[in-house]
Amino acid sequence: MKFLDQAKVYIRSGDGGAGSVSFRREKFIEFGGPDGGDGGRGGDVWVECVDGLNTLIDYRYQQHYKAKTGQHGMGRNRAGAKGDDVLLKVPVGTQIFDEDNETLIADLTEIGQRVLLAKGGNGGFGNSHFKSSTNQAPRRANPGLEGLERWIWLRLKLIAHAGLVGLPNAGKSTFLSAVTAARPKIADYPFTTLHPGLGVARIDTREFVIADIPGLIEGAHEGAGLGDRFLGHIERCRVLLHLVDATQDDVADAYRVVRDELEAYGEGLGEKREIVALSKADAVEADTLEAKKKALGRAARTTPLVLSAVTGQGMEAALRVLARIVEEANSADPNDVPAQKAEGWRP
Repeated sequence: MKFLDQAKVYIRSGDGGAGSVSFRREKFIEFGGPDGGDGGRGGDVWVECVDGLNTLIDYRYQQHYKAKTGQHGMGRNRAGAKGDDVLLKVPVGTQIFDEDNETLIADLTEIGQRVLLAKGGNGGFGNSHFKSSTNQAPRRANPGLEGLERWIWLRLKLIAHAGLVGLPNAGKSTFLSAVTAARPKIADYPFTTLHPGLGVARIDTREFVIADIPGLIEGAHEGAGLGDRFLGHIERCRVLLHLVDATQDDVADAYRVVRDELEAYGEGLGEKREIVALSKADAVEADTLEAKKKALGRAARTTPLVLSAVTGQGMEAALRVLARIVEEANSADPNDVPAQKAEGWRP
């Protein structure tokens, strides 16, 4: 299945049905009177967060969603039926933005959440609604109100507790495959990972979700490489594990490149708690590894972990540190996943 994390969709709620102009005409009934029914209300457009989805690929092939028009009123005071609703099903972590792609409408972080995006138009009154003592035979009825139409953006941000960042080929996918059951593509060339991946790590009876995103290069915020759009998938993370390839000639520069891109992206990524680690420790000599560990420590102003997915060096220690930070963050915030609330908007 292809991965799609952003889609633009057109939605339109249904028009209300028109009211009816009708009069009761029966044999031997001298005064029939008006009996036109009201029109039915147009269908609504809803969005619901469902289980079993992890991409917005369905919205690449269908971009227009229109609810049904309400049924028109009829004689004998028969009201029209309501138009059928339209339901957009999205995965957990989907954000809905207005056409400007900046105004947040809803942030769906739990299965079963439903949001009304466009309310259907009300049905028109039939002529029986207008009868009175001074107007006993009204010959007017209201048309139904038109539905609402708009373009919206669906943007998926994966829900994970910890995120992996680093340059291409820093060992992020290898780390994910070593500590979880995920099986991402792994190869010895840059940009092997083309879309984010998730895995569940377990350590000391604790579980947390790790997100792996494509690597960053210098100038990613300006569109270099794969850009920095995938950083949106780690905005919800409690902690970042910054992996630096120990085979790099200048590990300090490699660290600063990624940090600069996180700062340039914004959205609070630069302020998130960060664990720095040297990966691929098995690929360099012990003396060289120690020198690079000190150089990275000076650049990051912390003592980096030393990891090797091949030998297992430092892997459990890294998981324990990540699990502890995630547990502390969750205990401080009762909501397991930070969600942005939309205020001041109603359909």
